[in-house]
Amino acid sequence: MGRLAVVALAVVGYALLTHWLTVHAAGSAWALLIVWGPLLLSLAGYAAARRRWVMLSTTVACLALVAVAGSLSDLQRMYLLQHAGIHAVLGLVFGATLRQGHLPMITKVALRVHGGHMSPAMHAYTRQVTVAWVAYFAVMVAVSLALYAWAPWSWWSAFANLVTPVAMVLMFIAEWRLRYWLHPDFERVPITTAMRAFRQSPAAGTP
Repeated sequence: MGRLAVVALAVVGYALLTHWLTVHAAGSAWALLIVWGPLLLSLAGYAAARRRWVMLSTTVACLALVAVAGSLSDLQRMYLLQHAGIHAVLGLVFGATLRQGHLPMITKVALRVHGGHMSPAMHAYTRQVTVAWVAYFAVMVAVSLALYAWAPWSWWSAFANLVTPVAMVLMFIAEWRLRYWLHPDFERVPITTAMRAFRQSPAAGTP
């Protein structure tokens, strides 16, 4: 419990720091490092673990080109690209698994958590949850773009840096509770286990 509290405090601190930098020092090197650093490190870890150097090199080159080509004159657009872009990609990845002949993303996660055995009702439910996640990502993109276009920059920053992580945690908790209310026969596992399996799913780079 103490470890979880430390992690939670670290996440809250990071979110508050990112929000402050995005609003008050968007053009500083510290802001760019803190906002883009975790994403680049994640991509580096993913590519290094699977030796996908071409993908990593292309991603880093694209980010460098964005910066050099003029986004540094509009850093707000660069931050928007990160937030809306990540959610759009996740929505597309999850949506692609809903095609005929594919296992929906949340079905894959549930099979990982529950040892590969689920009833037809569970399969149907996890497909519906995958659809819900696709809708969630689409809403996040839409709200991000709308705030960027029509609201003060501080509002967009608060949404991207403070509301977004809270919304994702609430999405996990709501689904976790709904799952056992609709399907009490699901093997009960801690929500942290479900979140860990979600993070290690193919969308996050785990085969």
